[in-house]
Amino acid sequence: MTPGMSDTGGDTAPLRHSHVFLAAAHENSERRTWAVIWLCGAMMIAETVGGLLFGSIALVADGMHMSTHAGALLLAALAYSYARKHADDRRFTFGTGKLGDLAGFTSAIVLAMIALLIGYEAVSRLFVPVPIHFAEAIPIACLGLGVNLASAWLLGDGADHHGHGHRHAHGAAYDEHGHGAAHRDNNMRAALLHVMADAAVSVLVIVGLLLASAFGCLWMDPLAGIVGACVIASWSRGLIRDTGAILLDMNPDRRMADSVRQAIESDGDTLADLHLWRLGPGHLGAIVSVSTKAARGPDHYRKRLARFRSLSHLTIEVQNT
Repeated sequence: MTPGMSDTGGDTAPLRHSHVFLAAAHENSERRTWAVIWLCGAMMIAETVGGLLFGSIALVADGMHMSTHAGALLLAALAYSYARKHADDRRFTFGTGKLGDLAGFTSAIVLAMIALLIGYEAVSRLFVPVPIHFAEAIPIACLGLGVNLASAWLLGDGADHHGHGHRHAHGAAYDEHGHGAAHRDNNMRAALLHVMADAAVSVLVIVGLLLASAFGCLWMDPLAGIVGACVIASWSRGLIRDTGAILLDMNPDRRMADSVRQAIESDGDTLADLHLWRLGPGHLGAIVSVSTKAARGPDHYRKRLARFRSLSHLTIEVQNT
């Protein structure tokens, strides 16, 4: 048996290769997230102070709501900062690329709790309607929507930047499967979902308030809240499912797994075992065990798998039968 060895694209010293598996846009995403936090923080202070000065409890309440919004984004920003600062920490066997997925999973739980709270409040108001101060509530909802749209614009520019860490020593590029779930930055996705959820609720609230004001039907406002809660819950479920799968090391790309098997077995060899998991946005790890009757070593299979550039950490074991 030829002992398995680690490889990341032809390095002759496999024990010294980089374990930095961050997205290409990691630092850019971090800066954008902090920018949105400052925007939300400024809005929170302005609404709270303005509400206290002018005696508007609705304005103070929206300021408090903005603080929870900023808190959720702070989680994403801290995850980016920690992953970057500790990217070379050898205590993390496979780097800090998964920290964003952990933050995304936590944010998804927070989103689910927000959906439950909105749903509970909305249902309560269906049975026990409360007076609505339309002159205050509508402008505040519009102001909140404006902040959310600005936040979404700031975050959205970095949300679709997938790929491989520019600090990775072996210059990985996209493989033939392009932009799939394995390349997604779930930390940025979670931050953007928080903003989108808030924006969606703002739109629904504005519509509900306008209809309630025009037709005198107070139930339209809580109905809009229930719809918003269902939308947020659906987004939260999808994020929990995707990030949970990554944290549990589920196969992130079945098509790639099938392609790897075909690449290995194309010359009559047998893929005895394959483990494929995500190390970070755009980075996959793989352990490949090959059974062959030919006199072939790990280098032969390394070259055969070279087209899968997202295989940033590859361990190959060859069993000569």
